[in-house]
Amino acid sequence: MSNDNPDELERLRATGRVVADAIRAMRAAVAPGVTTGELDRIGARVFADGGARSGPQLDYGFPGATCISVNDEAVHGIPGPRRLRAGDLVKLDVTAELDGFYADACVSVAVGRTRPSLLGLIAAARHGLDDGLRAASAGVPLHRVGAAVEAAVRQRGHRVCRELAGHGIGRRIHEPPTVPSYADAEATERLTEGLVMTIEPIVSAGSGEVRIADDGWTVLTTDGAPSAHVEHTVVITSAAPLVLTA
Repeated sequence: MSNDNPDELERLRATGRVVADAIRAMRAAVAPGVTTGELDRIGARVFADGGARSGPQLDYGFPGATCISVNDEAVHGIPGPRRLRAGDLVKLDVTAELDGFYADACVSVAVGRTRPSLLGLIAAARHGLDDGLRAASAGVPLHRVGAAVEAAVRQRGHRVCRELAGHGIGRRIHEPPTVPSYADAEATERLTEGLVMTIEPIVSAGSGEVRIADDGWTVLTTDGAPSAHVEHTVVITSAAPLVLTA
């Protein structure tokens, strides 16, 4: 994003608000017995009401308006007839495009009463995101952001899925740079003021290794362990990042 173009920032903010509104509406509907397809339709209605479009559909032809992943599905789960059950862990990953600008965010939500271990997994992901945000400012190398994320997650007894990363975003869902959630020694690029990117810890209760499901979209943990995913789109500044999807 250009530092001297306030119109770009306002358009990014507008897209971020649509994403936040969709997540809020979907999250409120999470309950045992609700299907992932029903949640997806709620998100699609929020997009339509705001004049936005689904980023995954627009850029990749994804089968849903949003990505909804359950339990061992780490990311890119396809919404459909699956009914949520008490004790499930559902991830609501929402990317919208509005007037040529994209924003992307995710929350992990426990369905009904659930095990304390799953709540701990969600908390580990949230702490990773918080510490990553605190580390992200202009001039900081990418690996330092990833190190902050991973340290917070490991401190709470879990592992990040290293094959899955944040990314630049703005005019497309995925733009440079790749934003790892671990201390990747090769991620030496320094953050620049005005850079728009996502920070998104994807955290496993198991090994952290992942594989692609037979549907060609859904990413699963290889050991069947549950995973949590949290994400915000941010603008890098010389101080704390500006969160667009809060």
